[in-house]
Amino acid sequence: MQDQENQEMGNQPEAEAAANAAPAAGTAEPSLEEQLSATEAKLAEMHDAFMRAKADAENIRRRAQEDVSKAHKFAIESFAEAMVPVRDSLEMALKVEAPTVESIKEGVEMTLKQLTAAFEKNRLVEVMPQPGDKLDPNKHQAVAVVPSEHEANTVVAVLQKGYMMADRLLRPAIVTAAAPK
Repeated sequence: MQDQENQEMGNQPEAEAAANAAPAAGTAEPSLEEQLSATEAKLAEMHDAFMRAKADAENIRRRAQEDVSKAHKFAIESFAEAMVPVRDSLEMALKVEAPTVESIKEGVEMTLKQLTAAFEKNRLVEVMPQPGDKLDPNKHQAVAVVPSEHEANTVVAVLQKGYMMADRLLRPAIVTAAAPK
């Protein structure tokens, strides 16, 4: 029995040494609780960053919608500003008590100049093909095909000019086209 007691006593210093060594090794590696709290802190930080990014994205989307809405609402503002003097001129012409043919003609010519300037300022361009020009279905609308000396599928006469704004057709030129011979 003494042998067993000696062995147990001999094992006690080893057990104590192992117990003492465990905390020393534990200080080198964080405990599970410390790792959990660090991970939770990092999660909270990431969640905060995510929520801020989400709010920023929502603000950008909302501002973009507002900008598009304003662009639609005020898209013709420049054109409207250019048209106001034309209206003023027409109203002034109607106020003249004893107009003469010359004064009416002069007033119409001046108003047409204002209108032409407004069109140019807003990139509104006439589509006015010349007789003999090739028929372009993207800019011209042929309402009749007539026998002509011109080559087939060419413009013979312009019945109404068309208009384009920038590169977009607002109204095609209405034309008659040459019939094939």
